[in-house]
Amino acid sequence: MEGGVHIALAAERLFEVWGIPITNTLITAWVVIALLLVLGFYVGRNLTLIPGKVQNLFESLFEFVLNYMEETLGNRDLARRFFPLIMTIFLFIFFSNIFEFLPFVGSVGIKGEEGLVPLFRSASTDLNMTLALAIIAYLVIEITGIVILGVLKYGSKFVNFKEGVLGFAIGLIELVSNLARLISFSFRLFGNIFAGGILIGVAVAFLPLFLPVPLILFETFVGLVQAAIFALLTLAFIKIAITEAH
Repeated sequence: MEGGVHIALAAERLFEVWGIPITNTLITAWVVIALLLVLGFYVGRNLTLIPGKVQNLFESLFEFVLNYMEETLGNRDLARRFFPLIMTIFLFIFFSNIFEFLPFVGSVGIKGEEGLVPLFRSASTDLNMTLALAIIAYLVIEITGIVILGVLKYGSKFVNFKEGVLGFAIGLIELVSNLARLISFSFRLFGNIFAGGILIGVAVAFLPLFLPVPLILFETFVGLVQAAIFALLTLAFIKIAITEAH
């Protein structure tokens, strides 16, 4: 319907480079990465012994996260090793989630066969993007478990012949549960952010003067929570991976 709510499950393709499709979610991901790099460069360039408000804010945030990771992993060195990964996951997902609330997102685009194709769209509403993040987290978790415990000890969590049929069955269940993380990681983030975008789009179409603002505030909170959940689950699964079977 002309002027109605347009819902596209898949990310819209804008153009191709050497046969590789470039979508609006990919453009958004690049912009978010660029913004984080600029922010990191700005904060890192102006470090002083007596921190200002911005530096003090980031130092307090990083120290809080690092201490929490140390408590979870039980090792300061491990916490420092995985800190860049956990913080990068959180910041990238959070900034991607709130990026869609900027005024030009959805209103700026290129002309397509079916009308305006938005130039930007939240990266978290693309299942390919959330699945890519899930694969990265999954590989880090599995490789960490193998490196720290060794192949045999880590494999004994999933293939156990010493404790009879029951132990073998529990190992298989653990293996299936381990593989299911890929689905839960990717679909949880995708579903929550995509559903929030639809909700706001419907509110803008039918009650533009009343509902959008409180819904945007609520979805900003949801975006923060989803970013934190993804990062915290990654941390928790790393802890499980490096813990010996018992």
